[in-house]
Amino acid sequence: MLPYCMSFLIEDHNLLPPTQKNLEALTTILDFRQPHAQDILDKVTVAIASPITGMKDEWFDKLPSLKLIAIMGVGLDQVNLKEARRRGIDVTSAHGVPTDDVANMAIALLLSLARNTPMADRLIRAGKWPQDIVPPLGIGLKNKRFGQAGLGAIGRAIAHKAEGLGMQMQFYEKFAVEAPAHWKKFDSILELAQNSDILTLAISATPETQKIINKEILQALGKNGVLINIARGAVIDEEALIEALKTGMIKGAGLDVFWNEPNINPAFFELDNIVLSPHQGSSTVETRLNCGQCAVDNIAAVLACRAALTLVN
Repeated sequence: MLPYCMSFLIEDHNLLPPTQKNLEALTTILDFRQPHAQDILDKVTVAIASPITGMKDEWFDKLPSLKLIAIMGVGLDQVNLKEARRRGIDVTSAHGVPTDDVANMAIALLLSLARNTPMADRLIRAGKWPQDIVPPLGIGLKNKRFGQAGLGAIGRAIAHKAEGLGMQMQFYEKFAVEAPAHWKKFDSILELAQNSDILTLAISATPETQKIINKEILQALGKNGVLINIARGAVIDEEALIEALKTGMIKGAGLDVFWNEPNINPAFFELDNIVLSPHQGSSTVETRLNCGQCAVDNIAAVLACRAALTLVN
């Protein structure tokens, strides 16, 4: 039996009580922030990693007995999968678990932006409506051209929800995927942006996709275009986006993820044509519990000398 399980979770990703209870029934939980933890790191065989903060490479040498890294979500960009495999360490994720909630967040950002909801809320709270300021007219979504960049599980879920709101579906996906015949496919994000009113990102953060949304893409999206990102902050050139929002190159943006989160570029705070969310796409009780249970199930399988259930490397 594996004697220790080590938690790498940041404060807002602490284990929920049911997950904690189920883990404690399997193994000893060791929080690396506790002073005595450093004395027994060589005994740790399982690590639980947040998909946001992940696990830094330095921990591989600190944890010589590590056999499993269970990611409490679907983000893989903060764990070195190749190094883990080289060392014979399994990495698992909660693939598919947060799909619906993350897709809902994309739609929530779009609706909030289209109807100026954050601005309207601020005006009412400040007592400035209706005597001082009336919010600008919103944007109707029916028949808008909805461009989905990335048609994995989350991208597909977003697209179906957007279609339910009456929008016209089109997408870009570099891998071969099946899609409804009436969804128009484009061969690049640039072409998709050129032909979209709304561009939503659900693409993985990789060296190839870093800052893939740049000035050229934003210009192609145009002055009436809206950008929504629930993927990773690294896929956007934030300086180019800030400039585009300031100058009216695009109409607005909704962001749940940022380049250097939680240290968000303060230039975003000065803009009225943007809706900001602190990486809350999967932050529902149900998703967090299910992600936790997925980690528990993977650990239980490894403890029983079976194969990990949701292996990603």
